[in-house]
Amino acid sequence: MTHILAIDSGTTSTRALAFALDGRIAAVAQHPLTQHFPQPGWVEHDAAEIWTLTKRAVDAVLAQVSDVAAIAITNQRETVVFWSRATGEPLAPAIVWQDRRTADVTARLQGQGHAARVQAETGLLLDPYFSASKIAWMLANNAAVKAAADAGDLAVGTVDSWLVWKLTGGAEHLTDASNASRTQLMTLASGQWCPAMAELFGVPLEILPRIVATSGSLAHSTLYDLPITGMAGDQQAATVGQGCLVRGEVKCTYGTGIFMLANAGAVPPVSRHRLLSTWLTEGHYALEGSIFVGGNAVKWLRDGLGILDAASESEALAMSVPDSGGISFVPAFAGLGAPHWEPLARGLLTGITGGTTRAHIVRATLEAMGQQTADLLDAFASDGVVPTAIRVDGGMVANTWLCQDLADATGLPVERPRCIETTGLGAAMLAAVGAGLFADLPAAAEAMVHADARFEPQQSAADRASRRMHWKRAVAQTIAGLAHNGDIASAAP
Repeated sequence: MTHILAIDSGTTSTRALAFALDGRIAAVAQHPLTQHFPQPGWVEHDAAEIWTLTKRAVDAVLAQVSDVAAIAITNQRETVVFWSRATGEPLAPAIVWQDRRTADVTARLQGQGHAARVQAETGLLLDPYFSASKIAWMLANNAAVKAAADAGDLAVGTVDSWLVWKLTGGAEHLTDASNASRTQLMTLASGQWCPAMAELFGVPLEILPRIVATSGSLAHSTLYDLPITGMAGDQQAATVGQGCLVRGEVKCTYGTGIFMLANAGAVPPVSRHRLLSTWLTEGHYALEGSIFVGGNAVKWLRDGLGILDAASESEALAMSVPDSGGISFVPAFAGLGAPHWEPLARGLLTGITGGTTRAHIVRATLEAMGQQTADLLDAFASDGVVPTAIRVDGGMVANTWLCQDLADATGLPVERPRCIETTGLGAAMLAAVGAGLFADLPAAAEAMVHADARFEPQQSAADRASRRMHWKRAVAQTIAGLAHNGDIASAAP
């Protein structure tokens, strides 16, 4: 049976998967990726490690599956890699999407009145989350990167670009439009680099990759003698992998962060409630809400507090208490994302009493996932998108208690697919279409996307409203704390 090799280069791990054309996974290899935190608010990766782990995973999968038709790539978005064209080696640490070091840059541009212009051109809000300010910061602060730029030796790109460069032996420097749409340097309507945005951020266009489609004959890997026929940012790939191919269909991924995307159809959407407009696939745009901390909060319980030996323990602990005991936890480790967009916000745990146990803290952490999801749904509804169900995926939704709590917190049915590796699956679907194995994405979805379980809301409307009230109060405290500390000029609940 023919397979697609999908490379899924994430924030905390890198994996390779072989997908059969019925959506089943024939082989998988995965390796954890080291995150580096050199200063508060800074997050970095070693691009050389990303490539080493990717090659190791791909080699392991290809040792098990030989009949591979094409390569698909999906990746953490906004993270930026800087390398030498001559040597093909990294010149500096990769700046990760969670990194907040450029908060002053985006605040300055905001203060100068550029926010509306940036959103109109790129669909994005001024925030350190996106790639443009990260590139500008590195050009201004890293001598090796600046010297390479001056010498015409600098290549810059998101992780997809870095992997394509290595897979093709340096023959191709390209990115797909879904990843390019997250840089804040692409005109959303045209799918091309925007000279005005490049000038605004101080990013030379010549250091950027060529923009290509998400599906088709994109490049050829000389290392593996296989065509690369599908590429997409992880959240766009997951949207495809959930079969959200019709305007209004919504998926939400629960991984390192939480990302809700709605297929917005053929016209770039305009959000008036602090959501993002982004490229989905050719002919389709998406409306997106991004939350920076999801699974990372459970990882913190395990690695930071030491109250879990394994993330899988969280389900049983949450079930061991009837509620969170009055605890609310706002996991703003890397600022608040949509719909608040407060880059300087930090986490808040409130409501602790002498009776608080680790089970209450764990439950409050998991409940925060549903409350953050409800925040996004409120913003989507304000922008005219009111889904009838939420299709969920990502590593966290293996937790059945969490899936039920998501339904209770939002009041909507939650649908979980048979294959929760929808990021890799969506990339594989794009590559299968690009390789001519399916006529189009609807045909690929019919063959490869399958449902597993559906969770109906069980909580009363009154209980749901009470939980929302406590959550909103905690978020308001988080933002008010910023104003009290002088980090922002004003605060809004």
